[in-house]
Amino acid sequence: MISEVFITCAVTGGGNRPKFTNVPVSPEQIAESAIEAARAGAAVVHIHVRDPETRRGSRDPALYREVVQRIRKSDVNPVINLTTGMGCALVLGGAESPLPPAVGTDMVGALERLVHIEELRPEICTLDCGTLNYGKRDELIVVNTPTTVRAMATHLQKLGVRPELEVFDTGDLVMVHDLVKERLIDDPPLIQLCMGIPYGAPSDPTTLMALVHRLPTRAVYSTFSIGRMQLPYVALAPLVGANVRVGLEDNLYLSRGRLASNAELVQRAIEILERIEVRVMSPDEVREKLALEVHA
Repeated sequence: MISEVFITCAVTGGGNRPKFTNVPVSPEQIAESAIEAARAGAAVVHIHVRDPETRRGSRDPALYREVVQRIRKSDVNPVINLTTGMGCALVLGGAESPLPPAVGTDMVGALERLVHIEELRPEICTLDCGTLNYGKRDELIVVNTPTTVRAMATHLQKLGVRPELEVFDTGDLVMVHDLVKERLIDDPPLIQLCMGIPYGAPSDPTTLMALVHRLPTRAVYSTFSIGRMQLPYVALAPLVGANVRVGLEDNLYLSRGRLASNAELVQRAIEILERIEVRVMSPDEVREKLALEVHA
């Protein structure tokens, strides 16, 4: 067990959420929700952006620019963590005719997935460490080949942006260890254990501990689960040495039938942590712990 943790708030995600009015969509809404989460106690805000018209996930650098600028001009100073998980979606045509790729495919090169990172230089960005049959839509594959992951890690190291290595299953940790061994990841390795995503690691504690026991030496890691398991994982995380993630990317509800805001999820996480006597870290403490480079 660890006695202090930092909280990451995953503000909106890139998934299709057309009917949920509590999910921030416009750059202004996303930035304001991130600011409110930081005021509530989140040290790190994890940012996707959405097309304001379609409400779907986007990788438009202009949308990221507006969100980041609004946060940086605010009265809070959270660690900004931008996603690089867009541009790797492959939708196949079906079991008997997989090719050509179907509508919804969005595949671009490694460096194009980092255009907004190069411009905005957040302190952290995500780096998915493997390919995954994603969610319950049978033909959607999130594609992250070893060559692509290495190319992205190499470029991030040159930019001085710390990658948060996203681990969705045990095989992803093979990639993590290779990156560390090849010195493409600076110390301390920052890792997110993502639990409960269909066709990834299930959210049971036994699987979580299997992942924890395979982490690199000196790793700083967080964990979360999706849906109704998000808040129980707040209590579980420090028991297994992990930091905490909450937010509307992973869970829409504060309780059964009660839609949440990001700030409310952060507040509930702090209540849980305080009741088990775990201290919540500030953004500057996280910067020091992770040896982050501040570019803005």
